[in-house]
Amino acid sequence: MALKCAMLVAGAVLLIGAISEYFVYGKTTWFSILLFPAVAGISSFVFVSFFIQQFIIAKIRLIYKTIRSLKKDSQDLNLNFSRDLLKEVNREVIDWADDQRKEIEVLKEKENFRREFIGNLAHEIKTPIFAIQGYILTLLEGGMNDPRINKKFLEKASRSTDRMVAMIEDLDSISQLESGKLKLYQEEFDVVALAQDIIDSLEMRAKEHNVTLKFNKKYDKPILVHADPNRISQVLSNLLVNSINYAKPEGGETEIRFFDIDEDILIEVADNGIGIDQKDIPRIFERFFRVDKHRSRHTGGSGLGLSICKHIINAHGYTMDVRSTKGIGTTFLFPLKKVG
Repeated sequence: MALKCAMLVAGAVLLIGAISEYFVYGKTTWFSILLFPAVAGISSFVFVSFFIQQFIIAKIRLIYKTIRSLKKDSQDLNLNFSRDLLKEVNREVIDWADDQRKEIEVLKEKENFRREFIGNLAHEIKTPIFAIQGYILTLLEGGMNDPRINKKFLEKASRSTDRMVAMIEDLDSISQLESGKLKLYQEEFDVVALAQDIIDSLEMRAKEHNVTLKFNKKYDKPILVHADPNRISQVLSNLLVNSINYAKPEGGETEIRFFDIDEDILIEVADNGIGIDQKDIPRIFERFFRVDKHRSRHTGGSGLGLSICKHIINAHGYTMDVRSTKGIGTTFLFPLKKVG
């Protein structure tokens, strides 16, 4: 810009000099004759160049402001013309396009998750409904008249109904946990005593699968935590039932461990079962996600247990983690607030 102004001033001085020479001396030299069109051409070029530049800058400013206004995290629409404007606009366009690409990828992932969730939900609900339908049709076609058959099929229909009700209740619990509507009733309690009660309640089920439920060591003193005992009981129960269902064919064992870590108590539920593939671990807490679909269909459950566990621990202000090795075993761990 400074160079163009200097060229304009120099051209104007030369042009004035040539005109002055004509009026003073009544004549002009060949140099002056040639100088006049040269100065006029240079001046025209400078003026045209200047206005073209201003036009381009105005258009770039409009593009730049439009891009900046589309970016939600920016309110600064001022341009700094001391920088390379085209380079700046190019960078903004690339950044904006990258943000849009990432947003599209997230939306695609959500859409895929939605489709998979709806498909799994339809399958899980369809299974008990079709079972109930089959039992009722059998009874209507003559089974009702046979006391042995009608009682057996009514009991089966009742179990399928219970499974469907449990699934709906689990979905409702997850929905309330995610929305923050499910209230926690936190209090001080002995988590060791709570875990022992759950182990005792699952003893018969564990024996059927040749699985031993135990602590990693003898805990002589209570371990007090501040949490919702009913919800933590639900978490521990789901984790222990999972360890039973996914034990190796020859059986195994599951340990509950407690570790004192500063202001928290870290709880681990570790088994030596079939384990989880590394590729499946990131999805292990998704609703209805099953590592082994064929095996899990026969173990019962709604497929929502781990998702509920994760949301309950999140509602307490913590997170649940998992580490696992295929063929060796799985460990779920989460902290709770320590008392004292």
